[in-house]
Amino acid sequence: MTQVADFVLQRLTEWGVKRVYGYPGDGINGLLGAFDRADGDPEFIQARHEEMAAFMACAHAKFTGEVGCCVATSGPGAVHLLNGLYDAKLDHQPVVAVVGQQKRLSLGTHYQQEIALDQLFADVSEFCQMIVHPGQARHVIDRAFKTALTTRGVATIIIPNDIQEEEAMPSPPREHGSVFSSVGWSRPRVLPDPDELRRAADVLNAGEKVAILVGQGAAKAESEVVEVAELLGAGVAKALLGREVLPDDVPFVTGPIGLLGSKASDNMIQGCDTLLMIGSSFPYSEWLPEEGQAKGVEIDIDGRMIGIRYPMDAHLVGDSKETLKALIPLLERKKDRGWREKIEKDVREWNDLCDRWAGEHFGKTINPQSVAAELSSRLPDGAILSADSGSGTNWWARHLKLRDGMRASLSGTLATMGPGTPYAIAARFAHPDRPVIAFVGDGAFQMNGMNEMITVKRYLDRLSGPAPFVFCVFNNQDLNQVTWEQRAMAGDPKYPGSQDIPDVPYAAYAELLGLKGIVCDDPKKVGAAWDEALAAGRPVVLEFKVDAEIAPIPPHIMKEQGKKAIKAALHDPQATGIATKGVRQKLTEYAEHLPGRGRK
Repeated sequence: MTQVADFVLQRLTEWGVKRVYGYPGDGINGLLGAFDRADGDPEFIQARHEEMAAFMACAHAKFTGEVGCCVATSGPGAVHLLNGLYDAKLDHQPVVAVVGQQKRLSLGTHYQQEIALDQLFADVSEFCQMIVHPGQARHVIDRAFKTALTTRGVATIIIPNDIQEEEAMPSPPREHGSVFSSVGWSRPRVLPDPDELRRAADVLNAGEKVAILVGQGAAKAESEVVEVAELLGAGVAKALLGREVLPDDVPFVTGPIGLLGSKASDNMIQGCDTLLMIGSSFPYSEWLPEEGQAKGVEIDIDGRMIGIRYPMDAHLVGDSKETLKALIPLLERKKDRGWREKIEKDVREWNDLCDRWAGEHFGKTINPQSVAAELSSRLPDGAILSADSGSGTNWWARHLKLRDGMRASLSGTLATMGPGTPYAIAARFAHPDRPVIAFVGDGAFQMNGMNEMITVKRYLDRLSGPAPFVFCVFNNQDLNQVTWEQRAMAGDPKYPGSQDIPDVPYAAYAELLGLKGIVCDDPKKVGAAWDEALAAGRPVVLEFKVDAEIAPIPPHIMKEQGKKAIKAALHDPQATGIATKGVRQKLTEYAEHLPGRGRK
């Protein structure tokens, strides 16, 4: 007898699912038996925790463009999925979650592990449905995938464990109430209103200082973005989720924007008279032009998200690539290239400043900026880069220069701790021949990254190989990003009771598991440590002992944050080191203007 669980997995494969990330439990016993019978098609990948499985499903969607899939048992297993699913929801990634539930007979009895899953998943899901009849499985699965793809969001399928083991009904009975669905979906061609397109062209043609901001929605429009920037004499700043839209070696790409951003991006945004946003919902208004400063044009495929970050004069609801292709013939090439020349000069100066910041160490501790800077020139072709949430994200955003063909992502909107490691693992499963490198703070690595090294151990034969696979851990024994936020946003000194974390031998732990472990605590050996890691031929935990007192200096310091930082420093346990190193870094920024320090 073919069970419903077998049919579910077969239908997943028909939708293109090759692997499902999850963790076992008796609420999905029927599915686990079906995975065994499926003989690897699809394959069950055992994470260490359901949250990690959901992160992996999200990363699979990000790095492949396919639907990511995860599975969890009833009750606590279902609860554990939520954080990873919210990461997918907020970053607009198609993910299908398959979740077990108690038997139908016991529902409503306050039974063990009985949770109202339809309510639990209501907010995170664009579609959430429980299968209560074998004939229902087909259309629920099909609609889940169609919804996830159409909305670029999460769809949740709930299956009671008794239903999993009932006889499958691939075709429902031909009777009133039955529906007959199919596998298949195609991406629509979405174009804006022609009159709005003309209005947008008029705004852009009239602008003298055009700034472009791209997000992940512009990912398939690289050549069109470049052509528009060339016509308008504009520069292009990138939201963190849009890192891979354009390579960083393009002269007019100003790099990241915002608190983690570049001075070049900030100068461009603060000086522009016209803003073109493409496929981005960048939310931080303090890093956008002041209201009334600039005219605005925005392109977004989701009409609900257009014109809600900055007042826009033209709202182009459409696919970025198709919309730009329609817009380009209406644009006039700007003869005055002075604005573009200033942008490119700012980019060169910013890159030079980053190099100088990274090259300055303080005593025997490693400047964390140098960890990213030393890797940047060593990045292998086709590398896939992930980052966790923490102070290391600053250096990942500013100092790593992506070349054409590289991929990069992180938890952009949820900005949760924890995804850096599972993102990298999912990337490696999806692209076993490509280099994969994760940047993870010691806080996030302690939170869950260390556990996922056991997952790497379990699949070591598949995750090893000549292409580098490196987990770079910033060890500073401090939950550093929040420490700096306490100082700048709350005006409070560092509170060691919440911020200090244990010094753990991460590289030694990796060796214990049979992985490669490398420790670097010498500023002069950062490059050599990267060389060793990139040549290891197996998964590596590369641990850098870094300085916790190097501030992630924003492109410009806002008055209120500056006042709060000064107030916090009066009683901060690291006040002396912060002051000394902060002054040195700022002096480095202005060094070329000091007597005798001009650039040759």
